[in-house]
Amino acid sequence: MSVTLTVSSLHDAVARHAAVRRISRLQPVGGAGDKIFPPTYPAARRGETPRHVFERRRVDGREAWCVLIDSVQSQANRLEEALLAAAERDGLPLPYVTVDFRNAGLDPLERITSLDAPHRVYDAILRDSLRDDERFMQSKAGRRLAEATAADATALLEISPTALLFGAWHSQGEGGGLGAKFPRALVSEIMGINAPVDEVVANQRTGETEPRTAGQRTGSRIDPLGVQKNVKIYRSAQDDKDWTPQETEAARNQAGPILFSRKRGDKAGKPSVINHGNVTPSVEPLGATCAYAEHRAVITLAGLRRLRFGSDIRDAAGRVLIAALGLVALAEQDARGYALRSRCDLVCDGRAPLELVRADGATDTIELDREQARALYREAYNQAASAGFRFESITLKPQDRLIEIVKRSRESALEGAGGEADED
Repeated sequence: MSVTLTVSSLHDAVARHAAVRRISRLQPVGGAGDKIFPPTYPAARRGETPRHVFERRRVDGREAWCVLIDSVQSQANRLEEALLAAAERDGLPLPYVTVDFRNAGLDPLERITSLDAPHRVYDAILRDSLRDDERFMQSKAGRRLAEATAADATALLEISPTALLFGAWHSQGEGGGLGAKFPRALVSEIMGINAPVDEVVANQRTGETEPRTAGQRTGSRIDPLGVQKNVKIYRSAQDDKDWTPQETEAARNQAGPILFSRKRGDKAGKPSVINHGNVTPSVEPLGATCAYAEHRAVITLAGLRRLRFGSDIRDAAGRVLIAALGLVALAEQDARGYALRSRCDLVCDGRAPLELVRADGATDTIELDREQARALYREAYNQAASAGFRFESITLKPQDRLIEIVKRSRESALEGAGGEADED
């Protein structure tokens, strides 16, 4: 059965049913079977190349190798970015906290919001900022956020409702990280299904194997200046952070002229230390193909029912607002597209519908496009305001000490400046 979602029917769904979900198929924009580049993660052992994340999953009743294309955390970041753009460009009513860096002398950094910060409204960037010359977490709003729990999550709904949608943890609160935890209400992930892998023996004693991609990535760079690796560069006597090719201008110690390097492990004195010279051609096991990419997104309605806001009327209004916000987030991501990273640009393989998952496991198809999702959310927002919620966006200014550590970090980075080879 197909249903048109309204605020009234969403109220009923949140009160009685399990979830809203969507299972979409995606393909590379280059066509089915084209190679894509999933995210890479550090190797398990020192000296090995980075790797993708593979795992076996049940697909159509059989086990299949799958590769992680976009993690739950990465998807949350993309959805938050889409919501922030909708709020700023199109006036979607969405409260959030902003730290304004425009007068901090940290150009081009202008601001960071609770939708950008890694730990959302409980992030250290916000903690180390001021509201009206008072430390944020010691202000009235900050204390409300610190005291929020699932039994009364009003403060988060009024100040930063995305924290309830994507999850938040007051890990720096009193009690050594025993602050309130709010689990994700929206979980979204993209996996590559039926991905070819090579199994490499990782432990000859146990025979344990580790899946590796069957794809290969090549790399090389030809220096147009033709700088050769046998040319020596030295640390300058005039500036120990700079270099010179002249031995007569080099800094010296008891052993003689000092070869230039930026950090431990550099090939001291080689032009590659200052990013000149050729890059030797290389081949690494990176990149993957798959039968298709699967995007699964679930908004838990049962999970929303754990959140309370002070009364039955407010409970219902707050929960519906979060559910509607999740629907807008998914619609906004669809509109932005799935250009996830370099050489990982995906497109929908047909448009998959949203599904309402009832308490007994039966499903109904939901008809909802982007404009309908926005209108639904606006109505839910207005109803929440009528129920007594007082939404508030807050602007903070960074403390001087926060500005200082950023400046020192930038100086440190510039002292060791030097680009790395581009990665796909």
